[in-house]
Amino acid sequence: MSEMIKLDKVVIRFGDFVAVDGINMSINNGEIYGILGPNGAGKTTTINAILGLITQNSGKIVINGLDTRHDIDRIKMLIGFMTQETVVDQDLTARENLEITGRLYHIGGDELDREIDEALDEADLQKFRDVKAGTFSGGMQRRLNLVRSMMHNPRILILDEPTTGLDVQNRVSMWKRIKDLNKNGLTVILTTQYLEEADALCDRISIIDHGKIIAQGTPAELKRLVGSGDVLEISARIEYVEKIQKMLKSKFKLDSENASDKITCVIEKNASATLSKIAAELDKEKIPVNSIGLHLPTLDDVFIKLTGATLRDSLGDNAKSMRMR
Repeated sequence: MSEMIKLDKVVIRFGDFVAVDGINMSINNGEIYGILGPNGAGKTTTINAILGLITQNSGKIVINGLDTRHDIDRIKMLIGFMTQETVVDQDLTARENLEITGRLYHIGGDELDREIDEALDEADLQKFRDVKAGTFSGGMQRRLNLVRSMMHNPRILILDEPTTGLDVQNRVSMWKRIKDLNKNGLTVILTTQYLEEADALCDRISIIDHGKIIAQGTPAELKRLVGSGDVLEISARIEYVEKIQKMLKSKFKLDSENASDKITCVIEKNASATLSKIAAELDKEKIPVNSIGLHLPTLDDVFIKLTGATLRDSLGDNAKSMRMR
């Protein structure tokens, strides 16, 4: 598989602050590539550099053989970008939104009419073509936003939190659209706060923290960083977390991670029997827990192991407010 995007030792500074610290990344043509990390990790800065919105202090970014320092105008024609915020003009119809975007990319005449029709078909909005976008549901607006970002038929599509604010049904529908676009040869870069989304969609993933890539690989490869056994997960009030971790270590020789009120550790053998013994010990010690159970390793477990927090907790108050909508 040929290489579409390459970042080589990229460093980006804002004054004395190093936002991106020597990142190396290779994204293949036709794959879905996930970039995950907490707030302030360097994800957005990396995306902005790929988009040509900022210039790196050192290192090189090459996109389809073009250097961002010298060929950014040609590169921009290769990339479509859908922001986390739904950017459609509420007072314009679906067709008018697409027409304006097409004209910005110097598309006109019969070609523009054809692209608009294809985009409306792709978004399942053909029968709403002359309806103002402000009357659309959130899911309809996101679909319009997606096809709007692709009016110029880019080879690369960057999706920043594409399903934030969508209900489960619309989220699954968006997943299918992303997969279908990728099957047609589109290279997709995805940032998301939903680790199950990254697991379902991404061929490979980079996890960024403090401006550095701390892990790269397929979802399966990353989950093997947690271990080969089952993951024990205990949820308890914060004041009991340290006591539970000490008990797991002293009584069961289990090293654990904790993120807020969630404690996790890997049980390599006889997980069900060990779970029963741990539950009995918690009861004996009169340590109350909210829940206790086993599951196969997930990307959230990987994130806790590498960063000491769940991804959603690490996103801060802004992400929490989004989840409450």
